[in-house]
Amino acid sequence: MTVRAVRTAELPLLQDIERAAGQCFHEVGMPEIADDEPLPLDELARYRRAGLAWVATDPADVPVAYLLADRVDGNLHVEQVSVHRDSARRGIGRTLLDHLAGHAAGEGVPALTLTTFAEVPWNAPYYARCGFRPIEDSALGPGLREIRDREAAHGLDRWPRLAMHRSLA
Repeated sequence: MTVRAVRTAELPLLQDIERAAGQCFHEVGMPEIADDEPLPLDELARYRRAGLAWVATDPADVPVAYLLADRVDGNLHVEQVSVHRDSARRGIGRTLLDHLAGHAAGEGVPALTLTTFAEVPWNAPYYARCGFRPIEDSALGPGLREIRDREAAHGLDRWPRLAMHRSLA
């Protein structure tokens, strides 16, 4: 498997990957999440231009997963990591997270952060297996607090959520 930067022509594929990955939320009673629309193309393009969008590709160099990151509170924040349902459970998400960790370490960034659903098996429990640890709400930096506030305004706090970090030191 190859991890590389997203190409402009592949941006619509990221939306397809997100839709396919989201379908598993139907299985845990979260249809609103499953049916939520992916980021618009202009937003995906912004991540690509910033150099903060990567894909994992199959042997034919077709993207099967992607990761988007932001700079938040001095760390790199995993904005989105999605693996197409047909490629799930093969270590692809972990490979993307490890790629981001290597990129961040190369820049001297101290940690990765993310926000996620606390009780969805392929969310917080999965990220814990990938080296992420919960961050208490009282310890959130201003950027993570703003992200959590936006998520709450979007209705995501209907299900338990938390912020997590993975130290790179």
